[in-house]
Amino acid sequence: MTTPATPADSTTGTPAAPDTPADLLAALAPLLAAESDAEAPAAGVEPGDLEQAVWLRLLERLRDTGAPERPAEWLRRAVRAEARRARRTGDRERPYRTEPVHEPAGAEPHGSPEGSLLAAEGRRTLRAAVTRTPGRCPGVLAAMLDPKDRTYREIAGELGISQGSLGPMRSRCLGCLRRMLAAEVPAPSRRGRVC
Repeated sequence: MTTPATPADSTTGTPAAPDTPADLLAALAPLLAAESDAEAPAAGVEPGDLEQAVWLRLLERLRDTGAPERPAEWLRRAVRAEARRARRTGDRERPYRTEPVHEPAGAEPHGSPEGSLLAAEGRRTLRAAVTRTPGRCPGVLAAMLDPKDRTYREIAGELGISQGSLGPMRSRCLGCLRRMLAAEVPAPSRRGRVC
């Protein structure tokens, strides 16, 4: 199907405003495709998604206020505005975690056998690291990991320390545990390679 040629504005070389909405859409299609292809990579979206958003915006404008006076300029501004909106939305959105949620003690694990095996290996690694922590940390951390979910008062009584010192001790022990586990699992370098 061929689109009718739209007379060009002699001053800017852009298509002049067509008479009908269908002519306007046909005249702006190549420009929209080119602008979307140019703006989409920086916005982190597909060019087709950007085109659809601008088409929707144009159709809403045609319905509410009519055709823009300078359609090509309006279209360029609309593409850039939609690209900015896509960037802002992309910055705020976070993907769902793919790791399974920790199940309560005694519950049957959901998912694949590999997921259950990896979760069990993670628990074994954590327990082994807890036993290697210095000082009173193994007792504090083991009490915190206890599935009975005891209160600070109960844990402090069992360990023979004051309830007020349990929080700071717990923080120091968790920091030590975090550093130990970080040393075992290498962090990715700046370019994503594991050192």
